[in-house]
Amino acid sequence: MNYLSNITTRQKPWLLLAISAITLELSALFFQYVMDLAPCIMCVYQRLAILAIFAAGVIGTVGCQNVFARTLAYLSWGGSAIWGLIIALEHVDMQANSGSLFFSCEFIPNFPTWAPLHQWLPLLFEATGDCGEISWQFFGFSMPQWMVVIYALYTLAFAVVLVNRLICAKKP
Repeated sequence: MNYLSNITTRQKPWLLLAISAITLELSALFFQYVMDLAPCIMCVYQRLAILAIFAAGVIGTVGCQNVFARTLAYLSWGGSAIWGLIIALEHVDMQANSGSLFFSCEFIPNFPTWAPLHQWLPLLFEATGDCGEISWQFFGFSMPQWMVVIYALYTLAFAVVLVNRLICAKKP
């Protein structure tokens, strides 16, 4: 139990989190620019969640000994993993109901006016695809279904580490 409690006070676990997230981000760019799969608005939001998990890993790597930096990294990791899971689940639902009259998929991301990421970094955040289109599958699962698995794993890892940290911190 102490191992899991103390794991976040070391750099390597946070670095592993950052590396896993940047690998996913690079994979998304590979799918977009090499395999020519156009990202939809939901893909763009999921990319942002992955980048926030990457940021959590970087913050944790740099500030693993500082309680404030570690808290910020926890908040970013947990919030982004849960938000990404919600977005991925919504995306799966959109793909399942793409023929419905109630199906809608925007093309312009709903970023704050003070941070129009799709204008600042269109390479990463410009949506050009259709949310309902399934243009890639692996073992019978679409990209959003795989992202549900990935975000669920990030969320589960976050919950296990955080709960363990809180339990061990209360022990005398």
